[in-house]
Amino acid sequence: MATIQDVAQRAGVSRSTVSYALSGKRTISRETRERIEAAIRELGFTPNAGARALATSQTLVIGLLVHFFEDEFSPAMLQYVLPISDAAREAGYDILMVTETDGPNALERISSSNMVDGVILLNVAHEDPRLPVMRKIHQPGSMVGLPKNAEGFDVFDLDFDESGRVLVDHLAERGHREIVLVTPRADVYDRGGAYAWRFQNAALQRAAQYGMRVHWFHGETQQPAVNRQIGEILDAKLGTAMIVHNDAVIAALPSVLHARGIRVPDDLSVVGIFSEDFARLFNLPYTSVETSPDKLGRLAVQALVTRMLDPEGTAAHRVELIAPQITDRGSTK
Repeated sequence: MATIQDVAQRAGVSRSTVSYALSGKRTISRETRERIEAAIRELGFTPNAGARALATSQTLVIGLLVHFFEDEFSPAMLQYVLPISDAAREAGYDILMVTETDGPNALERISSSNMVDGVILLNVAHEDPRLPVMRKIHQPGSMVGLPKNAEGFDVFDLDFDESGRVLVDHLAERGHREIVLVTPRADVYDRGGAYAWRFQNAALQRAAQYGMRVHWFHGETQQPAVNRQIGEILDAKLGTAMIVHNDAVIAALPSVLHARGIRVPDDLSVVGIFSEDFARLFNLPYTSVETSPDKLGRLAVQALVTRMLDPEGTAAHRVELIAPQITDRGSTK
């Protein structure tokens, strides 16, 4: 098992410097901290959490506030939880996952009772009711999801606007002029799920530039409504291609198409927006934009840990939108 001395030797610093980097008692240069963090990862070193907590009055716990809405597809949200948990553990922190529907109250409670050293938000709404509380508490925060006002936080998200344009471009370049667009349920829009309208608006605007006709549907998220809706769309024969921004719909699509004898891409071109892990889990053979939950979750943890270790730091807060990467799985022609 690696020791703090092993980390010091690998990073080329003194044992005390490693200790200061872990405890946050002294300011360490960015370059030195990065060397120490790299050595910790390479050696698989885990700090003694109990000793570190006593020495620093830290809890070594990160609060993760997440909602699991009944009208959303839970497996998709869980993709973000695991990388956040893994990245926190690698940095020497545990995760306290809070799933209360009353997010502001939950946030006030875990902050005032000093249960956590910092907070990460998921399911971030356009005008998220948790943000006013986040601006008042003494713990730093980061989030996955772009709110209307990100001032004061490190924010990471996929560039959903560009993602919509990329997928429309992909179909337009292949000659499609009439398509179906399936987006999240209307409930998601109503509660401020900005990622939904960012993608939708950009896709519709790009399609209009090409002179494409778009048939737009709010997709269902629960069976049997999902399969029934897919069947109704297919029966209407509305276009030559389908863009799916709805996890429950894209997960169900292969079985529905197979049952109807519809071949992709010979009979219908299909593209979507989901992660590589999601594609493997549901055996999705469709060209897609990668949603990058692993990268986004890890970025949120890394930014938060940096601020927790250096609470007096003056570095500007980051708003980073990940550029969409398209994986061509041959589902279009």
